[in-house]
Amino acid sequence: MAIFSQLSRDRFNRFRKIKRAWYSFILLSGLFILSLFSEILCNDRPYILSYEGRLYFPMFHFYPEKEFGGKYLTEADYVTLRNSDAFINSENWMLLPPIPHSPLHSYMDLQGTPPHPPSAKHWLGTDSSARDVFARLLYGFRICMLFSLILAAISTLFGILIGGVQGYFGGLIDMVMQRLIEVWSSLPFLYVVILVGTIYSRSFIILILILSLFQWIGLSYYMRGEFLKIRCLNYVKVAKTMGMSNFHILFRQILPNGLTPVITLLPFQIVGGIGALTALDFLGFGLQPPTPSWGELLSQGLNNLFAPWLAISTVVCLFTTLLLATFIGEGVREAFDPRSSTN
Repeated sequence: MAIFSQLSRDRFNRFRKIKRAWYSFILLSGLFILSLFSEILCNDRPYILSYEGRLYFPMFHFYPEKEFGGKYLTEADYVTLRNSDAFINSENWMLLPPIPHSPLHSYMDLQGTPPHPPSAKHWLGTDSSARDVFARLLYGFRICMLFSLILAAISTLFGILIGGVQGYFGGLIDMVMQRLIEVWSSLPFLYVVILVGTIYSRSFIILILILSLFQWIGLSYYMRGEFLKIRCLNYVKVAKTMGMSNFHILFRQILPNGLTPVITLLPFQIVGGIGALTALDFLGFGLQPPTPSWGELLSQGLNNLFAPWLAISTVVCLFTTLLLATFIGEGVREAFDPRSSTN
């Protein structure tokens, strides 16, 4: 028994034949998977550290500064430690990640005033707080992708439920819910963010909850139209005649045949989520510092025009990510279009 229907396999094959979309999907998915292991690939904590004949594993365990000859019980500063005499001119050693920089560590030992220009040590330079830009871009990419994926999932759920109920029942229920949606969509989104951010801290979860209250509205219009169209088909009328419950008809009969708007809009919802988070961070209403953020780097680039690497590197990353997601969205839309033909 096949897991996917023949129609689903045909759509997937059509998507694979759209090379621009398929390669964009592979590239963006690969980058996202790599970003999930950012702590292993990009960190100032060594994998293994040998000190006075003993082995330590700072990547996976907390060690106080006192453990390595310091005075305090706070976590050891491995950047300072690896540049100290205890490791430069001794048998002590440490195995570092490929990119031995943390997005939160300020490298104040560099010459000059931050932001520092790109160098062999810091490929994309440092920001105004002497933090490595490449590390902050990498961690910021992971945050953007996770944020947009979770936001898209929640928004899709709300959009399907509300739009489906409107389209299936119609009549007074549809009219009342449509008026409520129009009132809700007229609320100033930015003011809501500022108000909630004033009462509560602007955390990752809080921002997702705020945006998810508005992101579902566009999808609900599409789902409402799909359900209005499908509910008039003969197999739905037969299901009602057989006495099936509204819940069964909604989610077992209509929904599987009305998912085309959901799937085709999903990549564009991800684009919208990335853009929304970046814009909020740029304006200062997003994630709390010192969280790695593309919007915060763009803001630093605007305030430090003499350091163009801040804005250029961030714009390139943002443009590339949005372009790949847009190519994927166009490919999915074309693959789900029965009138399209791919050579």
